[in-house]
Amino acid sequence: MFYGIVFGILGILLGGVAVFLLKKQIFAGEYRKIEALKIQLETRNQEEMARSKKQTMLEMKEEFADWKNEYNRKHNENINRLNVMEKRLIQKEENLDKRYSNLDNKEKELKKKERELDLQEEETAVLKNKVNKLYEEQRLKLEQISGLTVQEAKELIIKRYEGEARLESAQKLKQIDEELKSKSQQMAKDVISNAVQRIASEHVVSSSVTVIDLPSDEMKGRIIGREGRNIRALETATGVDFIVDDTPEAILVSSFDPIRREIAKQTIETLIADGRIHPARIEEIVERIKGNFDNYLRREGEHAVVELGLKDISPELYFYLGKLKFRSSFGQNVLEHSKDVAMIAAMLAREIGANVNICKRAGLLHDIGKSIDRETEGTHTSLSVELTRKYGESAAVQDAIASHHMDVEFHSIEAVLIQAADSISAARPGARREILETYIKRLEKLEEVSKSFSGVTKAYALQAGREIRVIVNANELDDNHTFLICKDIAKKIQDEMEYPGQIKVSVIREVRAIEYAK
Repeated sequence: MFYGIVFGILGILLGGVAVFLLKKQIFAGEYRKIEALKIQLETRNQEEMARSKKQTMLEMKEEFADWKNEYNRKHNENINRLNVMEKRLIQKEENLDKRYSNLDNKEKELKKKERELDLQEEETAVLKNKVNKLYEEQRLKLEQISGLTVQEAKELIIKRYEGEARLESAQKLKQIDEELKSKSQQMAKDVISNAVQRIASEHVVSSSVTVIDLPSDEMKGRIIGREGRNIRALETATGVDFIVDDTPEAILVSSFDPIRREIAKQTIETLIADGRIHPARIEEIVERIKGNFDNYLRREGEHAVVELGLKDISPELYFYLGKLKFRSSFGQNVLEHSKDVAMIAAMLAREIGANVNICKRAGLLHDIGKSIDRETEGTHTSLSVELTRKYGESAAVQDAIASHHMDVEFHSIEAVLIQAADSISAARPGARREILETYIKRLEKLEEVSKSFSGVTKAYALQAGREIRVIVNANELDDNHTFLICKDIAKKIQDEMEYPGQIKVSVIREVRAIEYAK
């Protein structure tokens, strides 16, 4: 047993020794192989490094050769450029030398001329002194002979020729004025007639009566009601008078209050559409329309703004614009007149290159103060300016509104256009109804102003006061004074009278020779 163990251990030891020796031989063989591989790798690396070094050297030589050629090329170019510049400098230097020599010659000539001028100035001074002495002697002799001093003679000559100069200037002014008038009047007529014709419309409104169209005569009886109770309820609720006559399919609403007439009209239209016509329903509809009437006014104002294509107008102004629909001036609806002025002013502005937006806004709002002038103190112009300032309109719009009746001076071309458009809208035929008494007074005043000038024998107002024809005495005034008196009459009319549009002044000087053959 013991020996078996011993032999086993020995066997194990011998096996381990054998394995160790075997591994050592294997490791030795592998090491030799590794060493051989290292030697091969080192050899290969050295060869590759040698080839790479050789290739790099070749590339560097080629690059150096290229650089050298480029350097030589640029160097030659610089040398050539320097040569050219050198030639130019040499040429400039030669030119400068020539100029210097020329300048020297000119300087000598100038000095020579300067000496000659000095001599001439000395001679001139001597001659001047002699002339002054002779002039003084002659002046003294003339004063002794004429008995007048120089100042008195000047005044005499001025007085003698002053009249001739005034006549000559009047003739020249007449010629220039006629040329300017012929051109400017034609241009103004073209611009204004184009603006008026494009938007002209009659908007004279009835001041007391509104006609309501009915779908049939049967509806007229239903509106009257049994024993007239419906129409009495309508008159009580609306405060207007309903006139039912033989006019087919129509009822007249009579009242001096246009708002009441409008409420009555809307009430009738609502009842016709609804079909239920009795006193209780009438009172209900009238109250509803009255309660919503402010909104109706705002919608009407908004429609006017939209129609003109304006932007950024305060909605608070819509209410006041809507009220203008129920305000008239000389029978002219103020809202329609305001839209009329806005469109005419805008067209005139386009023709002459002014600000169209300012003209539209100022034209629409120029009479907005009339919506409150019956409830607030102040002129409609000042109230219009206050309203536009309160609701954020620009200073240019406010200035144009303030001067549209020439209460203040014009500060812009747009202000002039608003005043002109306002006059055009009011003056064109069919726009307004004028009281006969006022119309006659204006014609009499026009003739009176014209007759106030000396030399005027007769004056006639023509064309509804748009022309004044003046006849002067041919023995008292000549042609040039006729021209001057025409301008003076026109200026006096402008200063002393108020009138729509413009007035043509025609002065006639006529010489008639009459003899009888017997």
